[in-house]
Amino acid sequence: IQNGPPDIISTVEFNHTGELLATGDKGGRVVIFQREPESKTEPFSQGEYNVYSTFQSHEPEFDYLKSLEIEEKINKIRWLPQQNAAHFLLSTNDKTIKLWKVSERDKRPEGYNLKDEEGRIKDISTVTSLQVPVLKPMDLMVEVTPRRVFANAHTYHINSISVNSDYETYMSADDLRINLWHLDITDRSFNIVDIKPANMEDLTEVITAAEFHPHHCNLFVYSSSKGTLRLCDMREAALCDKHSKLFEEPEDPSARSFFSEIISSVSDVKFSHSGRYLLTRDYLTAKVWDLNMESKPLETYQVHDYLRSKLCSLYENDCIFDKFECAWNGSDSVIMTGAYNNFFRMFDRNTKRDVTLEASRESSKPRAVLKPRRVCAAGGKRRKDDISVDSLDFTKKILHTAWHPNENIIAIAATNNLYIFQDKLNSEMH
Repeated sequence: IQNGPPDIISTVEFNHTGELLATGDKGGRVVIFQREPESKTEPFSQGEYNVYSTFQSHEPEFDYLKSLEIEEKINKIRWLPQQNAAHFLLSTNDKTIKLWKVSERDKRPEGYNLKDEEGRIKDISTVTSLQVPVLKPMDLMVEVTPRRVFANAHTYHINSISVNSDYETYMSADDLRINLWHLDITDRSFNIVDIKPANMEDLTEVITAAEFHPHHCNLFVYSSSKGTLRLCDMREAALCDKHSKLFEEPEDPSARSFFSEIISSVSDVKFSHSGRYLLTRDYLTAKVWDLNMESKPLETYQVHDYLRSKLCSLYENDCIFDKFECAWNGSDSVIMTGAYNNFFRMFDRNTKRDVTLEASRESSKPRAVLKPRRVCAAGGKRRKDDISVDSLDFTKKILHTAWHPNENIIAIAATNNLYIFQDKLNSEMH
């Protein structure tokens, strides 16, 4: 599935059933893919995702007060749980969140008394009999309509949106503040976290990601550029500046370097489906935290440890500031996150096995099996098929990944290509 050059994918999100998959791109477009029903004649067509609807969600804007251009790039998409025939999703750029309704129409009314088939009003004197309008079948049309626009609540760039388990409220987070919104109210939101110092020169950390607990509507977590996680309880106070729990790993003084602070910044945080664990991603590692243990992570997984020797050049080409996302599988037993060279990593929490896979045209063919890849560290022993760390392509990076809520289907965004892999994860992980 491929988009044109300006359309670098900036977010990927399955809906709650996994039947729909939405991507947002730098051009402000949202493309929704729908899973095809199983075909008895073609067993390989089941699970294929085809384009269902494409619409322009955001346009570029200009803030005249600050003389700033506001990009149309979609930062995040979040689906609302389906409650009727229509689907709803939230999409946001740096400043404005929009609620969209996605609905289908396959019938049209015909046989009006006062209008002709083209919709023109008839001359009443020509109407001599009454008829009952009827609904006639028509070709399926997918209509996407904007229902709400939540604007003007963020001074800084929005990095996260998260729908609450009460299905009535959601939150949006920027570098210094988190706001709570009601889905029906667009003209006001409540500020629930504000870490902005009185003097901006005293600023030491920013908010990098935030998410609601999947089951408890009063709990949410946010991560920071200092590598910390704060769990907040909205029952304690209206302003959650005082966290309930602080998750932080003590730093090893012997491993400290110029880059320590940059690489410890958390780029993504995700609650497990059970709500018991937190998954975080920093530059070199993915970590699983137990909500009942704040002192250190339960598990730490090295994503690409061979880059430690390359931090200097990664700093010079700005790659060290890349924000990788992470994802849980449906049973919380495997985690996934991206890397460079179009590689992505999977870690099985039970067997402790891990695998590096590549998103490429070849691997996305229907019967292709994903082969494990190995990167050999600088100066290390090189086996057949190993890739040297010096030949990795740092322009090809997998920042955005998503896992189907209950099946072995993953979506991988590699710049402007979307790869969907189903049941192709090789035996190493099973």
